[in-house]
Amino acid sequence: MSVSRISTRAALAGGIALSSVVLLSGTAFAHVSVQPQGEAAKGGYATVNIKVPNERDNASTVKLEVSFPLDHPLASVMPQPVPGWKAEVTKSKLDKPLELHGRKINEAVSKVTWTADGSKIGPGQFQQFPLSLGQLPEDVDQLVLKAVQTYDNKEVVRWIEEQKEGAEEPQNPAPVLKLSAASDDHHGGGAAPSATASASASTGKKDGHDDKAGDHEEKAAAESSASSSSSDTTARVLGVVGILIGVAGVAFGVLAGRRRSA
Repeated sequence: MSVSRISTRAALAGGIALSSVVLLSGTAFAHVSVQPQGEAAKGGYATVNIKVPNERDNASTVKLEVSFPLDHPLASVMPQPVPGWKAEVTKSKLDKPLELHGRKINEAVSKVTWTADGSKIGPGQFQQFPLSLGQLPEDVDQLVLKAVQTYDNKEVVRWIEEQKEGAEEPQNPAPVLKLSAASDDHHGGGAAPSATASASASTGKKDGHDDKAGDHEEKAAAESSASSSSSDTTARVLGVVGILIGVAGVAFGVLAGRRRSA
């Protein structure tokens, strides 16, 4: 094999390898995650975003299911409306009723399902689904919210693997909401509406926190969207730079081979 061919193939392989590394660095953490807006304090209330990136180049995400642990139940889980998506809240009966603000709650939200209704998460895109949560448990440091992502080609990805201490991150890790120490007023930095809002819906009573919570959720969602868009844009820019470096490597190898041949 001639020196020029060896040089060309070496340059091509090097360029592809470098491009792949840079591109993968932008998608290594592209999995479903939960991000609190402000503080998610034990015993308090919080607004969080479920961030869903599309990891496929030839399919769009059309459904997301997020499950909530019933061993540490939340009395209130309220989704904020997302244009182009329909949200469905599923409740399950509790073996042991919750006592909250002097009331006994016999059921809690076990799952929230978002289904595309005129919209999709296309390749290279992500979507955030805001939730108001409360009252957060006081006896755990985190909540594992297992998720199932469905694409329009019928592919299903289950983000349900729990991280084991000291082990590498699993291939499909479940979203984890880290809880901070309890605050004095028991209302986290992302203060969501009182948990009685959910319970009141079944008793016909209304809670006065609804308007305030709605304003907070909209502001939190906007701030999170700007932050997430910035990080995703950086990853894409790095990917493009990697491709350009790879192409430059190929061109350099070809020119070097031609000069040796001459």
